[in-house]
Amino acid sequence: MIEKLSNLTSQVWSWWWQSNNAHDDLARVLLTLALLALAVSWYSWVFTKKWDPPLPPGPIGLPLVGNLPFLDPELHTYFSTLARTHGPIFTLRLGKKLGVVVSSPAAAREVLKVHDTVFSNRDVPVAGREATYGGSDIVWTPYGPEWRMLRKVCVREMLSTTTLDSVYALRRREIRNTIGYFYNQVGSPVNVGEQMFLTVLNVITNMLWGGTVTGSDRASLGSEFREIVAEMTELLGKPNISDFYPGLARFDLQGVRKQMKGLAKRFDGIFDVMIDQRLKMVGGTKSKDFLQFLLKLKDEGDAKTPLTMTHLKALLMDMVVGGTDTTSNSVEFTMAEIMNRPIVMGKIQQELDSVIGNDNIVEESHIQKLPYLYAVMKESLRLHPALPLLVPHSPSETCKVGGYTIPKGSRVFVNVWAIHRDPSIWENPLEFNPERFLNGKWDYSGNDFNYFPFGSGRRICAGIAMAERMFMFSLASLLHSFEWKLAEGEELDLSEKFGIVLKKKLPLVAIPTPRLSNSALYE
Repeated sequence: MIEKLSNLTSQVWSWWWQSNNAHDDLARVLLTLALLALAVSWYSWVFTKKWDPPLPPGPIGLPLVGNLPFLDPELHTYFSTLARTHGPIFTLRLGKKLGVVVSSPAAAREVLKVHDTVFSNRDVPVAGREATYGGSDIVWTPYGPEWRMLRKVCVREMLSTTTLDSVYALRRREIRNTIGYFYNQVGSPVNVGEQMFLTVLNVITNMLWGGTVTGSDRASLGSEFREIVAEMTELLGKPNISDFYPGLARFDLQGVRKQMKGLAKRFDGIFDVMIDQRLKMVGGTKSKDFLQFLLKLKDEGDAKTPLTMTHLKALLMDMVVGGTDTTSNSVEFTMAEIMNRPIVMGKIQQELDSVIGNDNIVEESHIQKLPYLYAVMKESLRLHPALPLLVPHSPSETCKVGGYTIPKGSRVFVNVWAIHRDPSIWENPLEFNPERFLNGKWDYSGNDFNYFPFGSGRRICAGIAMAERMFMFSLASLLHSFEWKLAEGEELDLSEKFGIVLKKKLPLVAIPTPRLSNSALYE
């Protein structure tokens, strides 16, 4: 019944939208009646049905639209505030969708471990589908053989320890280029996040197809690419009417689909050029980058679950978009927190000088000997997890969590940001205190639901090893090579801006001063 009414509503909307007479009374009446009928029927089915056990509690919404008009753009803090009133599991009526927000370790454990298989699916947003070739990537593909094939390609082949070790020279070269860039800007303010984005972008594109941005193009292209990725991640986290009323998706009332299509097209053009170049290679020395590997896998892969060209391009998009913004934003947040705590800065540099000295440069082999810097990274990811609500999950069948019913198809948000700042778990949770991580208790395995910045279960982040290496190598190099300060009269700002990826509301602009003994170490 609900599906029929939804289809009827969509048809009436289409007729009304295309009508030449904007004052067509009959169209208005039919539209209103269809929407009201749909609203009443759906509301009755979801919210007045006697679920056993009941749905989680939640704020009262309005007819038809539910809680949509009250959503704050900063969803992670808004959900955290609601949890204080409605408890660690609460319900939001999001148009035709049911949203469930989980904000406690116990509830997160049920979703991500106890019922991991059930919750390993996604409610794919329009923006996500448009950005990833119909949701053909590792993030949005439904749990099953196709997803397992993509996960295997990423984790066992592209991002394995062996593979990452083999491309260390790429990471080193790009980090050294960045240090050299900062050295040439000594005494002048630099946008730390923008430069770190470009560093990570260069590492990833080098790994993918050997591309890099150098010379005069560095600042302009780095800024342009970062803007594109920032817009894409913002659209992925933006509430969209098309997601909450699927019958209206064809009208793209907020223009989200159109915007995302335009942004994705810019990267797609780059992918096409690189793929064409590889396909034209005949004989001779072939490139050994990831793109060459993926093309070979596409031709020789499993016939039952083949890697298609669509999958291939979707994985490239995951690497470029998912791997750049998350890491560079995390480094930027960490640098800001460290600059805000001179005592922490002193301890880091003391450790760096002890292990590396000021007459040498940082190598990745030093990283394992820097326990305090590791603690700094973990503390930063506690306060500013890259994905504050993770990627929303969606149960494949109706199940029970925390004594409540979670209906099939709900959009489930796990508020890891709120859990990481819960005063019942963390002492002085808003204080940046790396010492709390020096006991070695916390890791990224996702087994402890007091701390899981990369998620947990089957859908845990596939790029943890890559992110950790880039984060630590970048941070160690920046803090070993330079002292950092704000421009005269500037104040440090630590406020956040929500998207599916968390970022600083205001960019970190700081002035580097060399601290190594020899200028040749900056070459």
